[in-house]
Amino acid sequence: MPEAADAQPGQYRGRARVVQPAPAGSPSPALRALLIALTGATGLVDAVSYLGVGHVFVANVTGNVALLGFALSGATGLSIAASLTAVAGFLAGAGAGGRWAVASSRHRHLWLSTGSAAQTVLVGAAAAATVAGALRPDGPSRLVLLALLGTAMGIQNATARRLAIPDLTTTVLTQTLTGLAADSSFAGGSNPRPVRRIASVVALLAGALLGGVLILHAGLPTALAVTAVVFGLVTVGFAVVVPDTAR
Repeated sequence: MPEAADAQPGQYRGRARVVQPAPAGSPSPALRALLIALTGATGLVDAVSYLGVGHVFVANVTGNVALLGFALSGATGLSIAASLTAVAGFLAGAGAGGRWAVASSRHRHLWLSTGSAAQTVLVGAAAAATVAGALRPDGPSRLVLLALLGTAMGIQNATARRLAIPDLTTTVLTQTLTGLAADSSFAGGSNPRPVRRIASVVALLAGALLGGVLILHAGLPTALAVTAVVFGLVTVGFAVVVPDTAR
């Protein structure tokens, strides 16, 4: 039998089945709210790493690569080892998160809640070890702390990348801020998704502000504990309000 040249998705073309993913729908308000909460957690995490562990970003990897370049140039107050550790942890987490997304993304609440749970465990472990004195913000043990946080944020980035919801990357705001200006009515655009874009910016700013206050006035262990609680609440949200359907 000749192969059908106009086989539709889900039909058979010869012996091979033509399969196409379901079209992405508009994210629910609950999912958008959870991703904005994760954006706030990003500000917390980077405040912890930059202010509490010594001028290293674990979520804003673009900034961390720039800091690595500064460190290589001989700038004082920066650490090549710390920046490399944060990047390596991030890559490991992104690889694991991407692998898990491919394996389980047809069951979205399982995929998202498990990935967020992994983040919670990693940040919670960092908080517990810091409280116990096993990890410190200075000395060699801080590299373990950076690896744990970097891995957690790599998982988050891989998850947000797989979701691919415009203006909800949860970690970087360059394109979001560019969109606010370039797509504005002043620039001749239609000003799409202004509430979502502004909420992302405000969430990251608020998270960074809270993280800075906690680091400066309550200390690193408290800041890490609060961050772990935020991730834990997001995990519960993913498990409860996100439907278990293919995206």
